[in-house]
Amino acid sequence: MNPTILAFETSCDETAVAVVRGREILSSVLSSQVDLHARFGGVVPEVAARAHTESIRSLTHKALVEARVHPDDLDAVAATEGPGLVGALLVGHEFGKATAWARRLPFVGVDHMEGHLFSPILEHPDYAPPAVVVLVSGGHSQLVHVEEWGRYRVLGATIDDAAGEAFDKLARAMGLGYPGGPAIDEASEGGDPSTIRFPRALPDRRHDFSFSGLKTSVTTFIDKAKASGDLPPLADVAASVQEAIVDVIVDKTINAARDTGARIVGGGGGVLANRRLRARLAEACDAEGLRLVLPSPALCTDNAAMIGAAAVHWLEKGAITAWESTVDAGRRLG
Repeated sequence: MNPTILAFETSCDETAVAVVRGREILSSVLSSQVDLHARFGGVVPEVAARAHTESIRSLTHKALVEARVHPDDLDAVAATEGPGLVGALLVGHEFGKATAWARRLPFVGVDHMEGHLFSPILEHPDYAPPAVVVLVSGGHSQLVHVEEWGRYRVLGATIDDAAGEAFDKLARAMGLGYPGGPAIDEASEGGDPSTIRFPRALPDRRHDFSFSGLKTSVTTFIDKAKASGDLPPLADVAASVQEAIVDVIVDKTINAARDTGARIVGGGGGVLANRRLRARLAEACDAEGLRLVLPSPALCTDNAAMIGAAAVHWLEKGAITAWESTVDAGRRLG
């Protein structure tokens, strides 16, 4: 069965629409709101929701045209149900549900994090559970044991800031741009990651993350170094900050693989577009004899193709979402 699905993702600050046929991406388009939110240093929920409303109709037309799919040829419609910003979620969810109703098609509400779990399958069709998957983004940092599709056990999560949120806050402390992950990645080019040894939190909790202490350590270091006139080159500071975040993510991921016996490591979320993190995960998995399956950077960040991929699974299982369903901003995986 290779259903053709029109999918929507509007959980945060990117309006994304895609058409997938089975595990094949026929089109994947998005409208980024980075410039809208950059002056605020973070996402403003009301601004995000309004921008989704303004762009979703034209993006839907564009996705169908690029896919060369007529609405009559669709088998289902899918949309992110949560977690995320409630106003943003409602735009994609209700637009998707209305589209399905109008076309008399089944509607599938999808967990945003489950979409990230499925994202590698769009480029690696043989990717399958059991696997340990590291999900790291602006709002979430989790390690998930995927026992089978639809059956997930969250092994650990952040107890404070998510990895992407830490990148944003630390980039601001260093005077870099927004979003922080790409800014620090770029600024670290040519830097020495061993210049400053910032703390790695929760060494005794094998699967949990914490980044708030790192934020405090970095900002304190920068303030003192500036006051004394002894601030290292920006590339070295950025590389050292990046390494502190990457070290923790890599170590916890390998812990999870060892503790579950999983031989496949997957990943998803915008932070996994980071070049240093991808390289370090590859090195660590190779040393452990594990297969690493990551989506390309474009599919790490929020996109609707991953929502479509997850929807294919549930559609094949006959799991159709009720018309009276609504979004759940605090939805939890598992």
